[in-house]
Amino acid sequence: MRRVVITGAGTVNPLGHDLATTMAAMAAGQSAIRPLHIADLERLSVKIGAQVKDWQPEIHFGRAKLVLLDRHVQFALVAARQAMAQAGLDADPAQTAVIMGTAGGGLITQDDAYRAVYAEGKARVHPFTVPRLMGSAAASHISMEFGLTGPAFSVSSACASSNHAMGLAFQMVRSGAVQAALAGGSEAMLSFGGLKAWEGLRVMSADMCRPFSAGRDGMVQGEGAAVFVFEEASAALARGANILGEVIGFAMTSDASDIVLPNPDGAARAMAGALADGGVGPDAVAHINAHGTGTAANDRSESAAMAQVFGDRAAKIPLTASKSLHGHLIGAAGAVELVGCLLTLQQGLISPTAGYLGPDPECPVDLVTGAARQVALAPEAGVILSNAFAFGGLNAVLALRA
Repeated sequence: MRRVVITGAGTVNPLGHDLATTMAAMAAGQSAIRPLHIADLERLSVKIGAQVKDWQPEIHFGRAKLVLLDRHVQFALVAARQAMAQAGLDADPAQTAVIMGTAGGGLITQDDAYRAVYAEGKARVHPFTVPRLMGSAAASHISMEFGLTGPAFSVSSACASSNHAMGLAFQMVRSGAVQAALAGGSEAMLSFGGLKAWEGLRVMSADMCRPFSAGRDGMVQGEGAAVFVFEEASAALARGANILGEVIGFAMTSDASDIVLPNPDGAARAMAGALADGGVGPDAVAHINAHGTGTAANDRSESAAMAQVFGDRAAKIPLTASKSLHGHLIGAAGAVELVGCLLTLQQGLISPTAGYLGPDPECPVDLVTGAARQVALAPEAGVILSNAFAFGGLNAVLALRA
């Protein structure tokens, strides 16, 4: 099997419009959760979220192009441009894949179309409504942007979408099916309809996302994208590419138990599977970037899953949950959280978890709070796990190292 490395990264998210700004905000523990600015906000019970501020799409796209792009695709394309610029990738276009994750696709486009037809009584919608709202739009536009004619598709597995997409990219490069891949996730569902649907689940916090904390009462939604260039290690080294990190393992499991309640057994099997795939044991893990939604059920279940895999050591592994900073990006969550993993791999810093009020006995973890924590990643024991556990019991975990 080939070794697979990350040579490019790009992101647009509530913490910043690029990689450097996002990493700096993560290191500083800056939370982007604020009062929302959307239509019909007064009709929502939850009025907070993590929006991408000062977004001016006309800077990045001409008018003719922009009419084709839902907000989540705009984010994805800009992130992909950044990743490709950093990587300087020169792989065969026919041997380069594009794999993107999204849970909702063009929900803002869909919301606008429903509003036009049902609320405003219009007889027609925008002619590009279908290509704007389809879940595969980001993958298609990225492939066209760079003339990449290899496999291109999107993955939709709720909050695990981007981890599934990146895991598949890793597997395809490792197996030799492709030479390289652009992979990540994008999401933009901070619209009235999207938030009203989530309100119905009663899993949303009205004031703050507090993962693994006493007093936590739910998740807070965000939006954005992150895209990475995955390529075979020897090819990257041969051309002198700057390597941001190595992906060593990936595993995906299904709880097969409940459509909304997580089962720690499925999450534990995914974490253990990613380590086994990477040929390392639990003792090699130096840090875990948690799924950490801030809901009572997820954080309790994730803590129990860690105890299954790591035993007593589970309470000693530094843990962070960056959804407290950038919100829950749903299908793009794992991708933006991978930026936090690269911060740790590149700078030895674990971003702090915001909103912490105190320990919860049901979550016995070593949560990084207050300020970023320095961590030494020894070659033999410097593995990072990036967790994603979705509604429907869909679990996807990546294992990385410097």
